[in-house]
Amino acid sequence: MANLVVRNIDEDVVSALKERAGRFGRSAEAEHRLILTNALLKTKKKSLAEVLAAMPDVGDDADFERLQDAGESNVFD
Repeated sequence: MANLVVRNIDEDVVSALKERAGRFGRSAEAEHRLILTNALLKTKKKSLAEVLAAMPDVGDDADFERLQDAGESNVFD
């Protein structure tokens, strides 16, 4: 495994890292590794817009028209 040294980090960032690590019972170094791994190697979740854009074109609105059965009343009228 490689080593990484990060210099010139704002003290506020270091404090936030230590606080976050403490909340999860990890060292600041372990938390730093996890943050880097999640940011750089984990598959990002798609946004709703990306999911919708990826849906295939399956037809027109008329293709999905709802037909009432003779015995049903329309609750929206």
